[in-house]
Amino acid sequence: MEPLQVDVVHFYPKENAEPHNTLKFEAVNDENPTTTIVRRGQPFNGVVRFTRPYDDNDDIVQLVFTLGDKPSMDTQGSMYLKYDSVPDIHSWSAKLLDVQENTLSFVVSTPVTLPVGCWTLRVVTRQKSSPARQIYDFEQDIYILFNPWNPDDQTYMEDKSLLQEYVENDVGKVWVGPIKTTRGKPWFYGQFDAVVLPACMFMLDRADIPFHQRGDPVKMTRTISRIVNSNDDAGVLVGRWDGEYEDGTAPSEWTGSVEILAQYLETQQEVPYGQCWVFAGVVTTVCRALGIPSRVVSNLVSAHDANSSLTVDKYYTETMEELEFDPNNPQGADSIWNYHVWNDVWMARPDLPPGYGGWQAIDATPQETSSGMYQCGPAPLEAIKQGVIGVGHDVEFMLASVNADLMRWRQDPDAETGYSMVDTNNYHIGRMILTKKPFVFDPLGDEDRQDIIGEYKHREGSASERMALMNGVRYSERAKRYYAVTSSLTNDLTFKLRDIDTVSIGNEFRVTVDIDNTSSEGRNIKAALTATSVFYNGVRADIVKKVEGKIFVGPNQHEEISVLVQAEEYLPKLVEYCNMKISAMAIVDETKQSWADDDDFQILKPNILIKFNEDLIIGQPSTIVLSLVNPLERTLTGCEFRVTSSGIAGRTLRLAAADVAPRETLITELPVQPNKLGKINFVATFKSTELKDINGAASAEVFEG
Repeated sequence: MEPLQVDVVHFYPKENAEPHNTLKFEAVNDENPTTTIVRRGQPFNGVVRFTRPYDDNDDIVQLVFTLGDKPSMDTQGSMYLKYDSVPDIHSWSAKLLDVQENTLSFVVSTPVTLPVGCWTLRVVTRQKSSPARQIYDFEQDIYILFNPWNPDDQTYMEDKSLLQEYVENDVGKVWVGPIKTTRGKPWFYGQFDAVVLPACMFMLDRADIPFHQRGDPVKMTRTISRIVNSNDDAGVLVGRWDGEYEDGTAPSEWTGSVEILAQYLETQQEVPYGQCWVFAGVVTTVCRALGIPSRVVSNLVSAHDANSSLTVDKYYTETMEELEFDPNNPQGADSIWNYHVWNDVWMARPDLPPGYGGWQAIDATPQETSSGMYQCGPAPLEAIKQGVIGVGHDVEFMLASVNADLMRWRQDPDAETGYSMVDTNNYHIGRMILTKKPFVFDPLGDEDRQDIIGEYKHREGSASERMALMNGVRYSERAKRYYAVTSSLTNDLTFKLRDIDTVSIGNEFRVTVDIDNTSSEGRNIKAALTATSVFYNGVRADIVKKVEGKIFVGPNQHEEISVLVQAEEYLPKLVEYCNMKISAMAIVDETKQSWADDDDFQILKPNILIKFNEDLIIGQPSTIVLSLVNPLERTLTGCEFRVTSSGIAGRTLRLAAADVAPRETLITELPVQPNKLGKINFVATFKSTELKDINGAASAEVFEG
């Protein structure tokens, strides 16, 4: 007799998906699914049918699973189908369950440390009585993913209910905007879309991470932080912050990650353009698809410490004009971003001393290189919180992002270093650190906002917070020098820049400084007030208005200086996201006391309203109504909506809309046909020539017909 010849191999994609928590993947829900998606360290069932009956005494059946093209001990599993096979969490095994003539059913167990990816299977058959072999290559994809449900997996999360949010939820929010007007921007992660796992495999191959390292979440998340930006290795997204996006998609127009990953996979080219929350949205999609629990994190008022001093330094001339560069760091100045978005990923850290497992920060936005490449993390939140900058990776950079002190320096010919300190602000950096609250989605409001600042740092100003920062300073010679300088000038005047809370687009606003003279002598003050439009990463765009003048404040008197900014002055100079910076500086003639402060706020824009005129019935055409009020005294032209949902065919729909007269309402109807039962989410963006970065979201229930 010849060796057994394989007729069919089948892995029950849908039946295996249920216990493996992979049932949401579109690929296993096809009419006749050909892709199997399972999790490591957990058995899955299969069946093989041969062209002749199986003879237990003479036939040998071997299964060989392989990852990548150069199999090694870690990337190949080879086992014989046997009745007495015993599963073990550290090795491959295949147990024969049942034989029906020519059909064998079996169960495969995989090691819990297995590299994740798309595995191939070869079935080798021979007979004890002859060396002749028969080889059958199974043509279908078998994805084996991380298993955060399994206590032996490094990504295991003890509170398994949270995995519904951090692995299985395919829609979320990213908090964007300055501290006073930050709002949740809805984002469609879409990690179960058929295009996502193939795109992840393409990314990992392009990043050149060796196959045997793909089971280690530390190495995998560090690689993901590098390959989602295009800086080193033709990764997914090109970052751009200057407002010039004509040859690509403006970052504010994206509604989710699927379109980006689909374009990357299809063109095999970097996708233009991303900014921090777009990078973070794609990272979440990739991590959740692979089975690594992940969340998007927004740090409001985020420091970029360019010279590892654990401070953010601003420099002024003798007359308190702000310098645009850092005289002590020719490579680049420190900067403060209105907000910055990165990711937390969850894992144990067997590579570090105990206590550093749990959430780890990774950042895919290219700011500084780490080990020669634009990558950042995973940095344990616990190490960031305690200021332990000696553990890997990039804890020092993340500590500065959330907790650096802001120091202002003025050119001073009498000072030893050439600069004297104006003031230091311990409270400015890292005001709130926001993520989406598990199990809640609030399309229009902020009920789903969770402040996790306590996981990143101790309460501002508390002894523990100062100690954690000083702990970091202790390890850095440069930081020690910065923190050793304290100002010894006479400060008998107090200055306060008034907060600007909310300004709707088209309305005026006023910049005001209150001055109190607590001394018994009058003081002459030179002061300057400036309103500037800025990009969200702190880069200035255009001065909208600047006033300079002198003011006398009598002994024990209060004075104020202010400037009014009209809509027609700022509208032509606004840049994307409509962020404004107001700056004030002053110098006292008699005592040379100097002061400076600035504040960021955002000119607010309307939201898109999404309504449903009737119940949504599966498979039946329906319409959704999008509406938007034009807040300007001018017509909006070149209007376009983008709508994304997991429950409609075509994923992302684009829709041109008519021009909108000043202060009028734009109403557009969009035909849709729901293809999923239950709750579905819609995420929309709107742009026009005059007004961009408008968002909206809604949830709806789809019923049986």
